[in-house]
Amino acid sequence: MFRKLADLLQSYFGISKKEARGALVLMVLCLFLLWFPFLFRRFLLPVLPIEEQPVNLEMLDSLAAALEKANQSKNREFKPFPKKEYARRPPKPVRVFDFDPNLASIDQLETLGIPAFLAKRIEKFRTKGGKFRKKEDLLNIYDFPSGLFHKLEKHIVFDSQTALEPGTGKTKKPDVNKKAPYPTFRKPVKPVMAAFDMNTADTTELVMLRGIGSKLSLRILKFRDALGGFHSPDQYKEIFGLDSLALSELQQYGKVGSAVKKISINSVTAEELSKHSYFKNKRITSTIINYRNQHGPFHTIDDLRKVRVVDDNMLKKIEPYLRFD
Repeated sequence: MFRKLADLLQSYFGISKKEARGALVLMVLCLFLLWFPFLFRRFLLPVLPIEEQPVNLEMLDSLAAALEKANQSKNREFKPFPKKEYARRPPKPVRVFDFDPNLASIDQLETLGIPAFLAKRIEKFRTKGGKFRKKEDLLNIYDFPSGLFHKLEKHIVFDSQTALEPGTGKTKKPDVNKKAPYPTFRKPVKPVMAAFDMNTADTTELVMLRGIGSKLSLRILKFRDALGGFHSPDQYKEIFGLDSLALSELQQYGKVGSAVKKISINSVTAEELSKHSYFKNKRITSTIINYRNQHGPFHTIDDLRKVRVVDDNMLKKIEPYLRFD
């Protein structure tokens, strides 16, 4: 019976015989520990001899008196700290006006009805180099309410000439008579972008795209190298930190022109397999390796369907990166 239960655990969880036997022993031990208190009270406790000793009332009275004196001395020494009262700030009056989310200050955002914690979150996003390029980008701020966005949507402007005056909600009108303190100059024309291979590109090509800086380009290359290369432009959406502008630039200029680096699923170790971005789950990785060791090598992608922890969505993602030699 013990062997049948071990075989059942091995086939169901895809583990080795040694692991199945250990799991079965742990299950029996857990059942014993659960039932031990009941068995002890029901059968062992009535059998054990219990010596009854007379109660010493004088000793109990002396202990109670000593504890009462100790409590009284502690209460005398204890002095509660005075409570501090903090004055509540009166809520700011809500007033709606045209504003640029890239330029509005925290006070102006709060005047628009945006909570203080969201206004600080927007300011932190801008100080780290983030920019709002379209109105819907405001919803990318975590926990920004959609109802408030629809209320402010028609007042969001991105024209540099409608920058807000500090301390007011009015727009700043350009001064026509004011002369420029410095001589005007023209920005150098950027070279025309050409499509490039994402599997061979470096940071110098990525930073030329709009919305992608040095840090984001390094993150893109790190994700690509962990994958072994891109096999489809749809994988760009999986890169953390890409906004709508950077994603559209990548899809327009970043082409997939070279093959990806494939993994030999029948010879790779669990440690090597876990380095791939799609095999970060250690439970899935160890289950695949244990199944291969027990049932032999995989010949096609359909053989991987027999591993219970691998679903169809994962198979579609990992199939371009596997070879079955």
